Amino acid sequence: MHQTTTARPRTGAELELTVDSLAYGGAGVARHNSYVVFVDGAVPGDRVRAHLYKTKRSYGNARVVEILEPGPDRVERVADHPGAPWQILAYERQLEAKQLQVEEALRRIGSLEGFALEPIVPAVEQWRYRNKVEFSFGGGHGDLLCGFHVPGRWDEIVDVPDTLLASAAINAVRERLVGWCRGQRLAPYDRRTGDGFLRNLVVREGRRTGDLQARLVTCPGDLDREGLARAAGDLTGVLWTRTSALAEVSQGGETEIVAGSEWIEEELGGMRFRVSPEAFFQTNTEMAERLYETAVQYAQPGGFERIYDLYCGIGSIGLLMAPRAGEVWGLELVEGAVRDAIANARSNEVDNARFLAGDIRLTLRGLLEQAGAPDVLVVDPPRAGLSQKVVRRIVEATPRRIVYVSCNPTTLAPNAAQLVQAGYALERVRPVDVFPQTPHIECVALLQRSSR
Repeated sequence: MHQTTTARPRTGAELELTVDSLAYGGAGVARHNSYVVFVDGAVPGDRVRAHLYKTKRSYGNARVVEILEPGPDRVERVADHPGAPWQILAYERQLEAKQLQVEEALRRIGSLEGFALEPIVPAVEQWRYRNKVEFSFGGGHGDLLCGFHVPGRWDEIVDVPDTLLASAAINAVRERLVGWCRGQRLAPYDRRTGDGFLRNLVVREGRRTGDLQARLVTCPGDLDREGLARAAGDLTGVLWTRTSALAEVSQGGETEIVAGSEWIEEELGGMRFRVSPEAFFQTNTEMAERLYETAVQYAQPGGFERIYDLYCGIGSIGLLMAPRAGEVWGLELVEGAVRDAIANARSNEVDNARFLAGDIRLTLRGLLEQAGAPDVLVVDPPRAGLSQKVVRRIVEATPRRIVYVSCNPTTLAPNAAQLVQAGYALERVRPVDVFPQTPHIECVALLQRSSR
């Protein structure tokens, strides 16, 4: 019996392709004969000429060279921003695609059935919604650039004076500080050679409070602190982080307060939250509110429950649930975020919430001994999802309900399948569009312990 093989075009070939659908992650899906090609910058219905830049046995990756015939859902690009790849897709179609991709991940990856997939919550604002932007420095030969990496290229920066994803206030802070850096003749850090000084500029905004914070990330060295503070203008805080890490990261290192406060404040769900420089906070304030409202709705607190909030960050979800719960216990690895959570409980006069620092794999059993088993367990993990060990710890805690807040349906799906195998039923899932113009998807899932 002869095994058939897929005809694979060569790397570097230019292909004429018709795009049929969207893959998770945002690329268009086309076929050259029977060979699958994921096409960057294409949407369903497009007929394109594309450059095949990578080939594997069963699929290849290509990027659009020319739109030969646009699909019916293609719209004009409005922002020169590599971080908004879905801006070429009509917004209604973005919502449909995200809804479908959540369903496909749960059914295909998790082999899950019998759950209610509720309608996606659309974004309040399709543009200028980000409360935090992390810019990268680049360029050379005296031409300092400050923007974003070209997708897949860590050595090339697109200079973006106005991202359209962030407010005019954030863009103005960027303009002032980049102008000052150019005037000081500060050079960008080069990862290949290790030369240079400037790494990142992180600008954060409290959309409801008006707070603004700028944090300049550099290699170790000298800096005119007073000049930086003057250039930044009247901000809530100006910070300087020095790091010798080889990779481009804005976390870690040594951070110094140059002017003002170490943190900003933001309002969410009727509460006020302090956010430290490296603490996680959803980058879309308005849609974080919708996301957390869904989590509270799924948790169904009735005034007496013990709630565990794992990966609690600055305590936002747990504190929003606390007024309707008996007690809340939060666990978080980042100690600075835990300090924020404790301060946030105090400032919002919440006296039934406790927050602890620690690795969930190692500390959850101790929390069970200290506090007792939870009625409801809320988990908001990073994109990689939950490790098998954390899933086992959650099952050991025997909560009646698990509310899983996910930023990646492809890791939610296997985690939910593991919990179903352990005796839980996946009841409801609701996608929430926190990141319009991008393929990123947030959703909330409710799992309930099966009665035995």
